[in-house]
Amino acid sequence: MPDRHSLFWKLSILLVGFCLLMIGLSYSWGRAMETRNAFLAESARSQLRGYAQEAEQAWRGGGRAGVDEWIESMRSREQGWIGVLDAELQPLGSAELEAATLERLTRLREVDWPMSRRSVVQPWLRLPFPGAPGEGMLVMELPERLNPGQYRLAWRIVTNGIIPGLFALLLCVGLYRMLIVPLNQLREQASAWRADQLSARLDPSTTRRRDELGELARAFDQMAERLQDTVALQQQLLRDLSHEMRTPLSRLRVASEGETDITRLRERLDREIDGMQRLVEDTLQLAWQDAERTPLNLEPVQLQALWDMLAEDACYESGWPRERLRCDVDSACWLQANLNDLAQALENMLRNAIRHSPEGGMIRMGGRRAGSHWLLWLEDQGGGVHEDDLERIFAPFSRLDGSRPGDGGFGLGLSIARSAIRHQGGMLWAENGSTGLRLCMRLQAHAPRMPGSVLTQEPQGVAEKQVYSL
Repeated sequence: MPDRHSLFWKLSILLVGFCLLMIGLSYSWGRAMETRNAFLAESARSQLRGYAQEAEQAWRGGGRAGVDEWIESMRSREQGWIGVLDAELQPLGSAELEAATLERLTRLREVDWPMSRRSVVQPWLRLPFPGAPGEGMLVMELPERLNPGQYRLAWRIVTNGIIPGLFALLLCVGLYRMLIVPLNQLREQASAWRADQLSARLDPSTTRRRDELGELARAFDQMAERLQDTVALQQQLLRDLSHEMRTPLSRLRVASEGETDITRLRERLDREIDGMQRLVEDTLQLAWQDAERTPLNLEPVQLQALWDMLAEDACYESGWPRERLRCDVDSACWLQANLNDLAQALENMLRNAIRHSPEGGMIRMGGRRAGSHWLLWLEDQGGGVHEDDLERIFAPFSRLDGSRPGDGGFGLGLSIARSAIRHQGGMLWAENGSTGLRLCMRLQAHAPRMPGSVLTQEPQGVAEKQVYSL
């Protein structure tokens, strides 16, 4: 069943409203026009009453002869039967009434009555004398020129043709604005993408709609934004990678041309090739994470066990004593995450913290439960970075050697870490702590199964799983 903001309901309301409007218009307005066209116009009534007054004056002034003379003069002005009668329907003139005429006299109409148009003959009207209605009346056939509804055909064309046509046109305009305009905008945006104008966006009036077209418009904008970011990242990675490769290649050229000791030249070649290999692998890893949209396989991960394994590897590589890498998060911290991606992100963050920590410094991992998530942070004692650089450190190939002491690396570690955290539905950001840089994470907490289910205990053995290592 469509929801209450569905386009189905909008179209239904629009079409039903249009049909009801047409029915109401046809019934009310058409009926009013038919009624109006059935009655004599006021000017026609005045003229007919004037004839009755003339007939009364002729009767009073000349009797039968005056009535005969007036009737004779009226025949030159109006066509049809004309007679002056008394209250008993007897002629006040000298003319005799025929049988057919007497039959018609039983179906007389008042001037204020509706004039029927069903008969092929003109109606006969009864017009009492204005001065003495009981003494006599004028009876005459309604002249055709005074017939009501002379513009009946024109009114029918207007009522049943032009006005419904105008409302149908308004309906088409409404449907066009509701359906075709957003589709035209989508077509224009697709054409802009084809012309490499990835910054083109739809009109806000379309994306704010709450129906299916609004959802489609928002999906188009999100797709455009995603496509633009992907293309920009790939272009930036290509530029940065080519820039980063120049330095080791230049050193290799200088060493191959000037180094005479074969052993030292081989060591130099191995060192530079290893560096370039790590650079290419890290760049490809970042590009893959940005392009990959397949849902990850999330599983319960105990942070303390994962930290112990990563800290052991980090101590072996850096020569740090184990007590300088502390984890203040207890064994109750279980995360719903992808083990390999989470391990990769923590390893990069730990290496970054070690690289920028002073001699004798300490690195701490802390966290707390926040509803259905865990808020975790990794803090070093390297002095932090400038507030304006807290977001820039996550950009690929970004190195702040001027603001934080240290060397080594290509500036890809934190970029890969953020991408890995985001890929599993988490967040990673940086802030300055009390002693140094603090990298904060927000990850989904693992909800243990309730007693009585298939599994009643937390999974064990996370530390024994193989973790992908950079």
